[in-house]
Order: sequence, then structure tokens, then C-alpha cells
Amino acid sequence: MNKGDVKYEAYVSILREELVPAMGCTEPIALAYAAAKAREVLGGLPDKVVIGASGSIIKNVKSVIVPNTNHLKGIPAAAAAGIVAGKPEKELEVIAEVTKEQTEEMKTFLEQTEIHVEYIDNGLTFDIIVTLYKGEEYSKVRIANYHTNIVLIEKNGEVLKEIPVADESEEGLTDRSLLNMKDIFDFVETVDIEDVREILDRQITYNMAIAEEGIRGNYGANIGSVLLDIGGDNLAVKAKAMAAAGSDARMNGCELPVIINSGSGNQGITASVPIIVYARGMQCGKEKMYRALVLSNLTAIHEKTPIGRLSAYCGAVSAGAGAGAGIAYLSGGGYEEVIHTVVNALAIVSGIVCDGAKASCAAKIASAVEAGIFGYQMYVHGQEFVGGDGIVTNGVEATLQNVGRLGKQGMKETNEEIIRIMIGEKC
Repeated sequence: MNKGDVKYEAYVSILREELVPAMGCTEPIALAYAAAKAREVLGGLPDKVVIGASGSIIKNVKSVIVPNTNHLKGIPAAAAAGIVAGKPEKELEVIAEVTKEQTEEMKTFLEQTEIHVEYIDNGLTFDIIVTLYKGEEYSKVRIANYHTNIVLIEKNGEVLKEIPVADESEEGLTDRSLLNMKDIFDFVETVDIEDVREILDRQITYNMAIAEEGIRGNYGANIGSVLLDIGGDNLAVKAKAMAAAGSDARMNGCELPVIINSGSGNQGITASVPIIVYARGMQCGKEKMYRALVLSNLTAIHEKTPIGRLSAYCGAVSAGAGAGAGIAYLSGGGYEEVIHTVVNALAIVSGIVCDGAKASCAAKIASAVEAGIFGYQMYVHGQEFVGGDGIVTNGVEATLQNVGRLGKQGMKETNEEIIRIMIGEKC
């Protein structure tokens, strides 16, 4: 693939669009972003807040700690953080700069302000509507389909911004249908590292920092530390332990930012940290590590695109298969090794469900990374899953289509049932 080609430039753009910083779990942060923007439009603190959220947003915000809030959880906490301390111009780092006084103000705001949370179903998996009231005045902000996509801004009956939302397509982003494994691998081999160095250096710095903090601290179920205790001398164990540790910290209130992938910090950690650990452990050199990171990130994005940003299909599975592809590349594998690694990994762990953001995500990440590594080892030892083995079919792209269909269509009812369980609805 040559520099200047349409696909080459598109692939660089996709990496630039997807690998961006976020503070905390991205769904509550998106909610905080909407709330911060609504407060900016209103021009002051509201005396009433109404939050409409789709089921998948409710699922992913319910149990995760919102950073910089003194360990507050849930939708009202995320909205309060954005309203009291949010800087909407910082988007997914909207609550990265919060003072101690503002943290206390959030608590007071939650105690004294009327806040209603409503389940909404506009046919979109990702949908947030925040309406703030102050006396006779109001402001409304809607985010749909992806985390920074503000599609409506309204104040006192006047529409200040409106983008029609007809379906779940992601308008304004580079066309992800240009991705395929053959071209991704070609891009990995030919990309001018200077075109991606800044993007990847930031991913390396941010995501390793939160992984190391996860090992040092006491976060959630401490999956990373447990794994290191039982086998940290093994490079494969260390790779999944460090990825899990990043999630341990992130899901449980750590105030360090991460570089996300496919709208998810957990997926960003999973697609990058195992590659960095392997590259350093094998002393592969920086350029090889960069190329492996490009492969892992683009593979994860390609897998996740047909599934969508939110689903009952655990996104760590896609990122773990991407990590397996990157590790295969670091180990000297070519295109065949890479695609068989991806297929093998997906065949192993595609049944993991997403039941929201919380401490157990770290354990799922460990399992996904392990499947990615084992998927490569299977192929090296002459073993693979073949067409007809369940969702596996002939050809990597056809198998990825099956996985996308499973995650988006097949698991729709699963997602709805998980949401009913989490919000306490009885059958």
C-alpha cells in the first residue's frame, strides 16, 4: 500500500479517530460530556435534570466508578460530574481536571437537585439525552451512535444544532468498510512510521501507565496482581496480567486517562498493552512494536465495526484477537499466521457476554488475551479451527462477518435480558 493512496490515508485517519484519550469508562464520560455541554448552553447550574438513556448506556454506566468524583457510581453521578466540573471542549477528558471543592460540590448537587433517569428506546443502541431546567429555561443535548457525536443542541425551544439520526451509521467518521485483513496487513508492512508515531507513542505512554498503576494499587478484584502472583515470570501471563491490571484500575476509579479503541478504554488497553509487554520482553525493537500495534488496533476496529459500539458481545474478545494478531506478527508470523490466529481466538471466546462496565471486565480481558495468544500457538503447532466449526467458516472475512452478525443481531435479545436483569425488571 503506497502513501497517498486513498486506503492508506483512510487507515491513518481511522487510527487517528479511534485512538483518542478518555478519562474513565467511556459511557459515563459520554454522559458527563453531554451534561457539561448542556450546562454550558443553559449558562448556569440547573435545579432539575432529566436524563434519557438507551438500555446499553444504562447497562454500562450502572456499576462503574466515575473518576474524579470520590468513588461515585451511576448515571446521576456521571451527569453531576459533567454539570459541576465538566469542560465540554475536552470531550472524553471532560472531567479530567476536577478540584477537591468541585468534588464536594458534586455531592451537594446530587443531594439537593431533582434528577430523573428515564429508559428511552429510539431504535438506537447508543443514545443519551440530557435536559437541564433552571426556572422557566431549559437546555437539551443529545449524543447518538458514538461517544462524542452531539446530534442535537436545543435551548428554550430554539434548535441550535441538529443532525438527523435515521439509523446507527456513524456519520462524520472515515468509512470503516475500507478495512479488510489483507489490506490491513499490507498497510502494517508499508506504513511510514512517522505517520502514526505520535498516535502510538501516546497509546504506549497512557495505557502502560494505567496498567502499572493497576499492579501497584488496590483496584476491584486485582486480577492483574493475582495473575502475576501465580505466574508472572511467563511472558504470556505477564501480557494478560498487565492488560487486566489496566482494566482493574480503570473500572474502579483510577484517575489516569487511557487511549481508547472502538470507543472503549478496555478495548484500547487490551489491543495495546499485551503487544508492548511482548515487544519489550522479546526485545523486538521499537519499529516492530509500532507495526504490531497498528495491526492489533486496526484488526480490533475491523472486527468491532459490524458489531457496533455497544452490544451484549464483549468487546474485549475483539481486542484480544487483535492482540493475538499483533503477538503473532512480533513472533515472526506473516499474513497466514495472523489471520488464523484471529479466527482461532474468536472461535474460543466469542461467547463472552458484556454485562456492563465493572470489576469483572479485567478477568474477561485476561481470558481474551489468553485466547489470542493460544490462537497463535495452535496455528504454530499445526492446529486450527476450520470452516464448519460453529461460527467459523471458510475465509477470515467471512468468519468476521459471522461474528459481526452474532454480536449485533444474534445477541440483541441477550442484551435486552441483561439490561432487564441489571435494572431489576422481573420476567
